[in-house]
Amino acid sequence: MDTKGFAIAIMAAGKGTRLKSKRPKVLHEIGGQALLLHVIAAAKTLVPAEHIYCIIGHEADRVRTAVAPTGVQFVLQAEQRGTGHALQMLKADFALTGASLPEHLLVLSGDVPLIRPETLAAIRDLHLAERAAMTILTAVPADPTGYGRVIRVTPDGPEVTAIVEQKSLLPNQLKAPEINSGIYCFETSKLFAKLDALDTNNAHGEFYLTDVAAMLVADGERVVAVKADSIDEVLGANTIAEMMHLDAAMRLATARRLMASGVTIFRPETCIIDAQVTVEPDTVIEPYVQLLGATRIGSDCRIRSYSVIQNTTIGDNVTIRNGCIIDSATIASSALIGPYTHVRPDSNIGENCHVGNFVETKKVTLGKGSKANHLSYLGDAVIGTGTNIGAGAITCNYDGVNKHLTTIGDNVFIGSDSTLVAPITVESGSYVAAGSCITEDVPSGALALGRARQANKLGWAAAHKAIQERSRKGC
Repeated sequence: MDTKGFAIAIMAAGKGTRLKSKRPKVLHEIGGQALLLHVIAAAKTLVPAEHIYCIIGHEADRVRTAVAPTGVQFVLQAEQRGTGHALQMLKADFALTGASLPEHLLVLSGDVPLIRPETLAAIRDLHLAERAAMTILTAVPADPTGYGRVIRVTPDGPEVTAIVEQKSLLPNQLKAPEINSGIYCFETSKLFAKLDALDTNNAHGEFYLTDVAAMLVADGERVVAVKADSIDEVLGANTIAEMMHLDAAMRLATARRLMASGVTIFRPETCIIDAQVTVEPDTVIEPYVQLLGATRIGSDCRIRSYSVIQNTTIGDNVTIRNGCIIDSATIASSALIGPYTHVRPDSNIGENCHVGNFVETKKVTLGKGSKANHLSYLGDAVIGTGTNIGAGAITCNYDGVNKHLTTIGDNVFIGSDSTLVAPITVESGSYVAAGSCITEDVPSGALALGRARQANKLGWAAAHKAIQERSRKGC
């Protein structure tokens, strides 16, 4: 259905006092990103970013900085005096800027991160189909006690008579099952016409947006409701424990989505998989794996237990053995990583490469078929194809002030325990002898040795032991 004339307002000004945290409530994270970013992502499925207005207040600059890359608009609610007051600030912002009013306004909560795009579309569609002045998203929890209730004209009809807070429920309303989610859609002009009539005659001395429902009903306007499929969709988080409940629900939903698409996840309850992660079919994820951020994993891969992979792109048919830490890297198809490999940012591991146990890479390009199987550090290096890096080899990239580049060509053999002091070039087809300290460029096809000549002192061991024995006896 056409969304022209729609805008979305997201309430994101609250402090979240019960969280006992200095961080703004909407910047607390579940599923790998801030609560508010989840809500913005859902909102952007309905309208473009420039039609989304985040109403910010507590730690406003911090919130603005965190979500500015999304391209949304911001409205300041410097003093937080309730949900109705937040919309008053939005109304004032439209008046101040002279921007055209949208015909319809969808109001979301910045701390309700599980809201689905499909549910937002359902609110929009019912709102338009019913030609409503206000549409309310409801839910049915196992126990509605404590929540404001939505009272319908008839049990099966869409029309609503009022939103009633728990303490104001009449005896015959105590069993009303539907709760108010705090998510609404309005005909904007009719909403704005009522905002100035709100008062603070309530226990908290705030302007309540829920009061608009009764005002519109009194004027004979249509107020309707649509029910969310799941109570989890509309749950907010007022404590860290509640937030972790939402996190668990989101991560379980992500795991189920991946498994439904053909990914095998053993013991999904033990894995931490962020909502943005994508995994292609026929990949296997073992227990206790963490897949974080914008990680992308191809098909036919195996991610073994205790690996942590963040913001990384992995090709097809890759094996990540146990206990690897991989961050902001690219790993091409058919590579073999680990166990216990640390692949740091800007590492590009080529096709069919092997990077083995206790190897660390940082800002390195490793060409197709090259290997570094044991106990090496490769930093600020460009390494060609078919090259072998021996155990304990190190690129010495830092001189205490600046980082320098090591360039290693194709089909090079770097012997074990070699140190390559950058800036340096080891050309294709060359060899570096084990235990060498290389400080000069190595020509193509050459053998480089950079170690002291060995000297054997015959009989030294026996003489040394005799000296030690005399010392022990005090001679």
